Amino acid sequence: MIDIAVLLSVGSHPASGRARRAPLDAQALELALRLTESGQTARIHALHAGAPSQPALRDYLGMGLDRLEVLETAPGADPVPALIARLRELSPDIILAGSTAEGGEDSGMVPYLIAQALNRTLVPDIVGIDVSATEAALTQALPRGQRRLVTATPPLVATLHSSAHAARQSAFARSRRGTIDARPAATVHPDEFLAECTVRPWRARPKLMRVQRGGSALDRMKAATETKTGQGRLMVQPTPDEAAAAIYDCLIQQGWSNRE
Repeated sequence: MIDIAVLLSVGSHPASGRARRAPLDAQALELALRLTESGQTARIHALHAGAPSQPALRDYLGMGLDRLEVLETAPGADPVPALIARLRELSPDIILAGSTAEGGEDSGMVPYLIAQALNRTLVPDIVGIDVSATEAALTQALPRGQRRLVTATPPLVATLHSSAHAARQSAFARSRRGTIDARPAATVHPDEFLAECTVRPWRARPKLMRVQRGGSALDRMKAATETKTGQGRLMVQPTPDEAAAAIYDCLIQQGWSNRE
C-alpha cells in the first residue's frame, strides 16, 4: 500500500476573483486519482490548511474524493507549520502539490519548505508518475516540450507542471456526498510577511512597441517586443489632475505639441 498526500489550496479566478479550486493542485489530485484507477494500490490523503467552511473545497471532493482533511487555521496564518506537523504524523510515501498557489503570496516555496523540514527529495515540474515497491519513476517536463524520466526512492515530494493531465470536472452530487474532516492545526504561526504586504488586483500594463525600419529581422523583432526601462513613472491611484498632467508631459516629450 502506497500512501500519497496531496496538498490542496483555494484558488482565485483571474477575471472575477471568485474562490475556486487551484488548477495546479487539482492536477496534482488528478495524478493521484489516476494512480489508483490504473491498478496501483494507493491511499490518498487530501490536506488543506485554512477554513473548513470554504465552499471551493467541495470542488475537490467532486473529483472523486470521499474525504478531505482540513487543518483549521486563522485567516492570515502561515499554513506551512500546520502542514509539516500533520505530514510528520501521516508519513506518506509521496507528497504531491502544485508548483505554485493561486492567491496569497504565490511564492511556490511551500513544497520546498516542507521537503526541507521533512528531509525529503523534491522533484519539480512532473507530468506523470509510476510507483513500484521500491522506487518511483517520474516524468519531468523540460523546456520546449521535452520530457525526462527521473527515478527516485520514496519518501519524496513532487510538484506538478501545468502541462500535466488536466483535472477532471467536479461532479455536484459527489461534492455533496464527500466529507470535510476539520481538525485544529497542531502548530499555528501568523504570516508576518503577508501581514505587511498590500494586496490589490493585478492588471496588465501595455508595452510600448517601437518598430524601427531597416536592419535584420531579428533587430526588428527585438525592437517590437522589448521595452526600454527607466523612462516611466509609476502612479498608483492618481488624482484626475495628476493623471492629466502626466499624460500632457508625456505628449510634450514625444513631440506632439508641434503636430497638427
